[in-house]
Amino acid sequence: MPEVPVIPAGWLAWISRLPPEGGPSGADWALRAPRLLAEAFERWGLEPDGVVRTGWTAVVAPVLRDGVPLALKVVRRSVDTDGEPLALRHWDGDGAVRLVAAHPAQGLLLLERLDAATDLTTLDADAAVEVVGGLAARLHVPAPPSLPRLTPWAAGWLEEGARRDTLPRRMVARSAGLLRDLASDPGADATLVHGDLHFENVLAGGREPWLAIDPQPRAGHPAWDLHAVLRNRREELGTGAAFRWSVRHRTQLWCDAAGVDEEVARRWTVVRCGVEAVWALDDDNHDEISFSIALAKALDG
Repeated sequence: MPEVPVIPAGWLAWISRLPPEGGPSGADWALRAPRLLAEAFERWGLEPDGVVRTGWTAVVAPVLRDGVPLALKVVRRSVDTDGEPLALRHWDGDGAVRLVAAHPAQGLLLLERLDAATDLTTLDADAAVEVVGGLAARLHVPAPPSLPRLTPWAAGWLEEGARRDTLPRRMVARSAGLLRDLASDPGADATLVHGDLHFENVLAGGREPWLAIDPQPRAGHPAWDLHAVLRNRREELGTGAAFRWSVRHRTQLWCDAAGVDEEVARRWTVVRCGVEAVWALDDDNHDEISFSIALAKALDG
C-alpha cells in the first residue's frame, strides 16, 4: 500500500455532526473517509506531495502521479456535490479546474493541481468580480440533460419558506412570484450553472491565471451565479446607502463580464435570497437571514 496522508481528526469530528443531505451522514462518512483516501491512492498509483487541506464537505491532498503534480479530492456525497464530476467533465478545463479521473460513486476526484494558497481574495473586489464574471461567461454552456433542474428545486424551498412563520411573508411571496415569472422563460433551466462561484472558489492556475473549483451544478439560468459575489466579502459593501450602491455596482460589473442582462440578474438574485433565507432559518442563523433580506431590498426595484 502507498503512503497515505492523515486526515485531521478535528475536521473529521466537525464533519461528523452534519446530517445526511442526499448522501451519507457526516458521522458515517467520517468513518469511511480515511479508507476512501487510501483506496484512491492505490487506485491511481499516487504519492503524497504536501499538506492535506480540508473544506466544508471535502478533503484535498496534493499528490504526484508518475511525477505529475495533481490534487486528490475526497468528497462527502450530497445533492449539492454529486454533479461535480459531470460538470467538470463537461467543461473539460475551459474556465474550470481540469478533471483527470473520477470515481463518482465513492466521491473521488483526481484534479489538475492549482495554487490552493492564491484565490481571488488577493485582488481588490472590483477586479475579482470581473474575473468571476468572465469565468462565468465561459462556464455557462448548455447543461447536460442529467443535471437536476434549478427552478423546481428553488420552488420547493420557497414553498417551505411560506410555511414558516418566522420569515417575512412579503419577502418569500416576492421571491416565489418572481420565480414563477422567470420560470416561464423556456431557457430558464437550459444552462449549466456553477452554483457557488465566489472569490475563494477561484484559484490561480498554471495553464491559466484563474480557474473555478468546487461547483454545485444545476441546470438553470446564468444569473443564478451572481449571488455568490454579493454574499462574499460583504464587509466591503458598507452599510445603508453605501450598501445599496455597492451591491448594484458589483452586479453591474459581474453582468457586464458575464454577458447577463442586469435586470434579469437582479430578479434571479432576489429569488435566491429567499432560498438562502430558508436555509439560514434551518441553521438558526439570524444574521444570514437579515443579510438576505437587506440584499433583496437593495436589488429589488
